[in-house]
Order: sequence, then C-alpha cells, then structure tokens
Amino acid sequence: MKSFLKKFMSPSMILWTHHFRGWLAATLNGYPGRSKMPLGSMSKGMQIIGVTGTNGKTTTCHMIAEILERANYRVGLASTINFKIGNREWKNKTKMTTVSPFALQKFLKECLKAGCHFVIIETTSHAIAQYRNFGIDYEIAVMTNVTHDHLDYHGTFENYLMTKVKLFDTGRTINIINADDKSARMLAELPSKRTITYGVENPAAFRNGRRNRPACHASMQGVAGRPEVLGKKILIEANNSLVSLVTPIGQVAYNLQLPGRFNIYNALAATAVAVALGIHLDVARQALEGIDVIPGRMEKVDVGQSFTVLIDYAHTPDALEKIYQTLEQAKRARIIAVLGACGDRDRSKRPIMGALAGHFADIVIITNEDPYTEDPVKIMDEVASGVPRGATKEHPMTFGENFFKIKSRRLAMEKALNLAYKDDIVIITGKGAEECIVVGTEKVPWSDRKVAKEILLKRVQG
Repeated sequence: MKSFLKKFMSPSMILWTHHFRGWLAATLNGYPGRSKMPLGSMSKGMQIIGVTGTNGKTTTCHMIAEILERANYRVGLASTINFKIGNREWKNKTKMTTVSPFALQKFLKECLKAGCHFVIIETTSHAIAQYRNFGIDYEIAVMTNVTHDHLDYHGTFENYLMTKVKLFDTGRTINIINADDKSARMLAELPSKRTITYGVENPAAFRNGRRNRPACHASMQGVAGRPEVLGKKILIEANNSLVSLVTPIGQVAYNLQLPGRFNIYNALAATAVAVALGIHLDVARQALEGIDVIPGRMEKVDVGQSFTVLIDYAHTPDALEKIYQTLEQAKRARIIAVLGACGDRDRSKRPIMGALAGHFADIVIITNEDPYTEDPVKIMDEVASGVPRGATKEHPMTFGENFFKIKSRRLAMEKALNLAYKDDIVIITGKGAEECIVVGTEKVPWSDRKVAKEILLKRVQG
C-alpha cells in the first residue's frame, strides 16, 4: 500500500493528474478558449488575453478591461479580486488568482455564450504548471515582471521564470514584454506573431526615484533597441502620476489617478495591448484616466481622519519595496507599516519583507496574515527577524518602541491606527481586497478595509 501511494504521489503522476484534469475540463465544456476547433464544433470569436508576472497582474488586467470596454467591446475578466462578463460582475472568493480548470472552462463557456469579444485571464505560474489553462489559445500574452516569489513550489527562480515563459513560447501569441525586466532579453527572442516591448526612459534612475534623464535603454539593447511603448517625462505625485507615451501609433499623455511607479508600468502594459489591437490612444487615455481605485491596491480608507490609511495586497519583496518607495516620496510625516506573511508558502522571502519594512517605515508592526497550517507566531518571528537588519543607524528599530509583534490582526491594526497622527501614512499590506483569513483549512471571514473603517470610526467618534 505504501509503495502504491508513493508511486501515486510521485511528481510525474501528480503532473499527469493535473494534465488530465485540464484536458477533461476543456473537453467537457467544448473548448471555449479555442478560436479554431475541429469540424462540427460551434463557431467561436473570442480572443483571450493572458496577463502573468509576479506583481501588477490584477491592476493591468483591469486597465486592459477598461480600455476594451471604452472601445465598445464586450469583455470577460477573471482576476484575483473579481470576475466579470459584460455588465455582470462578482467577487472572486476562492483565494485563487487562476481558478481550477473546471471553473475556468465553465467561465469561458459563459463568456462565449454572452458574446464576449475578449476575455482577460490573470494567469499564475501555478496555473500554467498545473495545466489549469489547458486548451486555451491566448491571442495576447502580457508579462508584467518576474521577481522573487513561489520558490517553495518551483524550487528555483529559473524554474519559476521558465514556467511563466510557457505562456509566450507557442509562436501563436502577440507577446507584450516589460523591457526593463531582467526576463526581457530571453522573452524577446521567443517565436511570436508579434513582440511589443514597453518601458521607461532611463529605467535605473526611475526605479531609484531620481529624476529621469534621456539615456540609451540598457536592458533591451542588442535585442530590440528602445521600447515600442515608451514612457517619458514622468512625474510621480502623492495622488496621481503624469507620463507621456511614445508608441508606434502616436503619442499621448496620461494623468493617472493611481499613484506609484509600478502603476506607470501597468499603464504602459495596458497601452501596449491597445497598440496591438489598433485601439486609438485617446480611447486608452480616457479609460486609464478614469480609474481612481483598484480594490485592495493602494486603496484608501477615509472617514475624515487627519492621516492616510492604505490597504494593499503586496505580499512579495518587490511589491512591498515599490509601495514603500512610493510612500517615502509622498510622505509628510511618518510611515507606519503593518505586515505579515502567508503560511505554507515561500519562507525565504519573509525576512526580506521584514527588512524592507524596517528600512522604509518609521514604525513596524508584524502580525498574522494567512497562516494556513503553519504556526502564525513562527511566521511572524521569521518576518520580524529581518526588521532590525533593514533599519539604518540613523533610525534603528527597537522592539517595544517603534517595532512590535501582535498576533491578532485586529489588535495590530488598532495599534497602528491609534499611533497615527496628522499627515502620517498607515500602510496595511498582505490581504488587499480579500475577505477571509485561512487558518488550517478554514476560511475565517475578514476584511482589512472593513476592520480599518470600524477602528477609524471608533477613534473619530470617540
């Protein structure tokens, strides 16, 4: 019996099971994600857009959807936070970015029945590795970036990257590539219908927050020269971002209501999709300038308090660093950071995230997030171990003074919000728009947004 179970649970057998599930789900639903099918199948006209990457996927998906809808297309959307078919929209409560193959194929079938012209699928490395997207012919594949994440599952960064590459190497897709990402050179060499790169002028200076200066584009040199969709004359302000774009179909200037350097890249990626589809740039501008919030992404909670409270999904070192850099540029007083880390996931990133909080924040509060089957205190200790290491000599982190560990997420948020005063920024990361905390296998109802609002109202009223 033991030998049978060992054989059944072998990597090859698990892979075969995933592959079979993907095939079965597509077959039972009539392969709705394929534009061309064998004789006798119903005609299909949907085009599938897949967005992958470590960070920025959800926002980029929503930006693309807004552009397509502004261009009068009927759109389907499957993202971390929600599903959408035309005018019908509902929350994603699965805690999965890319749902099971059966749920995904059923969703695509409904999109087809509803007459969707495009379906945008937020596509994770887990989904690709587990064949959840089997039988889906992507017309456009978008890469946001590839940074440290999911090494617990993929083993190495190289394996993680190569899994994502599978979305781009079919030779049948229009590949949209971030020219400023380390993966760009390899992705640009893959066979494709067309490859469109996007990036900014002088990306090194842009990442470091220094004023942009005209310069050669380093990361793609020798491969594609200057990005086809180029962001320049960029100005990042506290509540918005200004950027001028040069594209193969013209030039346009955006005044985005979403702050942060990372949202410049998300907007460039979405614009590259518009370029690929021949959508007028003024349509893209109107769509993107009309977005003032993405749920759980730098989302403000405001009941009239004199300080800023933000909720964000950031749960990787790269995402956390980008958010802290944005806040550092905008801050007038202190940054108060509340963070944790997910259980049963990549442990190596935990102290890195703690170090980032210790480096950028004035006050750090480590708390529980989604422990799953792990001991939440142990997870907190691993995150907290990096906090003093990230601190500077000018601003050390002293436990009990400006550095705390509070297991209860509600009490941690209360601590942060009660410490905050005029012009401070409280940034609560890790959960975003999610509506539960997973303890063991149980989903406990929870919303950072709702709890923050409750605490703030209590403070303001009393």
